[in-house]
Amino acid sequence: MKNYFFFVLSNVLIDNFILVKFLGLCPFIGASNQIERAFGMSFATSFVVIISTTLLWFINSFILLPFNLVYLRIIVYMLIISFGVQLIEIVLRGTSPILYRTLGIFLPLITTNCAVLAIPLFSLYLNHTFLESVLYAVSASFGFTLVMVIFSSIRERILLSDVPFVFKGSPIVLITVSLISIVFMGFRGLVKI
Repeated sequence: MKNYFFFVLSNVLIDNFILVKFLGLCPFIGASNQIERAFGMSFATSFVVIISTTLLWFINSFILLPFNLVYLRIIVYMLIISFGVQLIEIVLRGTSPILYRTLGIFLPLITTNCAVLAIPLFSLYLNHTFLESVLYAVSASFGFTLVMVIFSSIRERILLSDVPFVFKGSPIVLITVSLISIVFMGFRGLVKI
C-alpha cells in the first residue's frame, strides 16, 4: 500500500506531465485563462485519459499482443482516444451546453493532446499491471487538474495585477509557467520508485 501511495504522489507532483515532462502544454496554456474553463478541460481530459488507458490496456493485453499486431498499436490507440473525445463531447453537449461552448475548440483538441497518448504508452513501456495502469492514469490526470487549477488561479490574479507593459500577455504567462515548473522540478529526488 505504501508503494502505491508513493507511486501516485510521484505521478502527481514529481513526474507531472505538464511541468516536468512538458506534455499537454497546448490545452494548459490555451484553456487556463479562466478557472471554470480549466476545471472543464481538466475533467474532459481526465475522463479521456482514464477511459482510454483502461481500454488500451485490455486491447493491448488481449488483442494486440496475442495476435502479434503490435505494429497497429498507435493507430488503435488514436482510434480509442478519438472515440473517448467524441463521447465526452456528446455528453457535454447534452448535459452542460454552457461548458461545451466555454471549452470551444479545445474540446476536440484533446484528441491531439500528446499527454493523452503518452500516458497509455508510458504505462505500456513501464510494464504496468492493470491496477498500476489505472493508478497511473488517475494520478497523472489528478496532476494535470492540479496544475491547471493552480495556473488558472494565478492567471486570473495576473489579470488584476499591474504588470509592466513589456511583460503583458504571453511573456508573463510563460514566465509564470517556468517558475511553477521550477517549483515542481524541485520535488524530483524526494521519492524514488
